[in-house]
Amino acid sequence: MSFFISDALAQAAGAPPQGDMLMQLLFPIGLVVLLYFLMIRPQLKRQKEHAKLVAGLAKGDEVATVGGIVGRVTDLGENFVQVEVADGVNVKLRRQAVEAVLPKGSIKEL
Repeated sequence: MSFFISDALAQAAGAPPQGDMLMQLLFPIGLVVLLYFLMIRPQLKRQKEHAKLVAGLAKGDEVATVGGIVGRVTDLGENFVQVEVADGVNVKLRRQAVEAVLPKGSIKEL
């Protein structure tokens, strides 16, 4: 009747909406799936790659740490790694602090 006001539809008391329930559940489920593929899955992949990198450390590897320190691995422990950053200067770091293994000869270029 009115142009700006839509007509109200009556519904029986206590009756669930017909077909609306599926659409109400579809949107939140879709958001969770989208969140998984855009945020959670890539982060898990990066964590696995970093764990593989840390497990594969060996003496003589040239590494860069999260803090920006570049050096050569001189000693490995279960949780710590000793890195020589200059002649006679050794720094002990957590293994998880190693960000990347550099190609051989990278330190000489610096």
